[in-house]
Amino acid sequence: MRSRHEVAVVGAGLVGCLTACYLARRGYEVTLYERRPDPREAAPERGRSINLAISERGIDALRRVGLDEVVMKAALPMPGRMMHAPDGTLSFQHYSADGLRSINSISRSDLNRTLLDAALAMPGVRACFEHRLTGLDVDSGRMDFETPDGPATASAPVVLAADGAYSAVRGRLQFLPGFGFSQEYLDYGYKELTIPARDGEYALDPGALHIWPRGQAMMIALPNPDRSFTCTLFWPKSGPGSFEALDTVERFEEFFAANYADAHALMPDLADDYAHNPIGHLVTMRTDPWQVRGARAVVGLLGDAAHAIVPFYGQGANCGFEDCVELDRCLEETGDDFPEALARYGSRRKEHADTIAELALTNFVEMRDKVASRSFLLRKRLEHGLERLLPGRYVSRYELVSFSTMPYAEVQRRITRQNVAVAAGALGALAAAVAVTARLARRR
Repeated sequence: MRSRHEVAVVGAGLVGCLTACYLARRGYEVTLYERRPDPREAAPERGRSINLAISERGIDALRRVGLDEVVMKAALPMPGRMMHAPDGTLSFQHYSADGLRSINSISRSDLNRTLLDAALAMPGVRACFEHRLTGLDVDSGRMDFETPDGPATASAPVVLAADGAYSAVRGRLQFLPGFGFSQEYLDYGYKELTIPARDGEYALDPGALHIWPRGQAMMIALPNPDRSFTCTLFWPKSGPGSFEALDTVERFEEFFAANYADAHALMPDLADDYAHNPIGHLVTMRTDPWQVRGARAVVGLLGDAAHAIVPFYGQGANCGFEDCVELDRCLEETGDDFPEALARYGSRRKEHADTIAELALTNFVEMRDKVASRSFLLRKRLEHGLERLLPGRYVSRYELVSFSTMPYAEVQRRITRQNVAVAAGALGALAAAVAVTARLARRR
């Protein structure tokens, strides 16, 4: 390979920019290639922001490069979820047993601008905007781009793809022998709406992630610093109450007013948002391997390019940021042998990405169907009771995922062990109670 100090990062989104920060800290010369215009100068794409829920995994990754404080200044803590019943009744559930831990709402576009500024402020990092990748030769590291000035080419001994779920880099790798790829679409779409500030204040409690669970559909809302809320409908694509069925603004408004009455009263721009914001798709993508080595170059995948997941555990960006941490760790272990580091990174991260993908799919059913049910509320009270009774020994899955950096697959293994121990303890207590009752009966 040529100079190990040259790295091309395709994609200047969240993971691409944070990757550039980590690599620049190690002394690499990094060029970011982004198909969009400079996001610091362009308005966010309408209806595509989906606010992020940054939690401990993401904060830890930011902290390691000194960016946690500047990022978290723009974040709004949400210590729990607020359920909105069809009749307007509200119920609040803390995320943690002590009620003190929070996930944090942050604008995707604002975070992107912050990370891009941080990356470009580091020595050796530059960005090429409006560069859409049209070709990639894995052996040489040659990249072909379409730009406003016509075709362009560049090359690097290391090419990292951080260009999202519909990665152009991965699209080239998919045709190589031995490269595995799968995608699984939900029969659901999403559309963004807005609850604006009301008389200069929040129209809803800003200290919560708001959920309108409606069985086979739901809406969520996350607070913004300007005192608005970004709302996201997650609805079936077809069938009753679907995007397909509600194909006019009039039909939509009638249905929305009947099923989300308390929100409807707070959304003066509802019809315009519904008419003009696009319907997004929800997809889980898996790849294997996450790296391909050519004769004189190596290509690696990070973030959604390697493992796109649905957003229902709030872990997409957090998981992508963990990729940056693990790649940096592997570079340190291998003395900056990039091919070996990428191989280690992929082998270590894949099982954890697969695990959170499954958890996110499961949590979708929980959020839309179960969060308002009595059995779910009882289970949450029991979980929190066990956490208070057995501090450090019993921790809920949600807290381990959101408030720790324990690898996702290890979280699942720990939950299995906990459940076995709790079941054994419950059986032991029941057996003891039966024995006591039998002794008392004999005495009588």
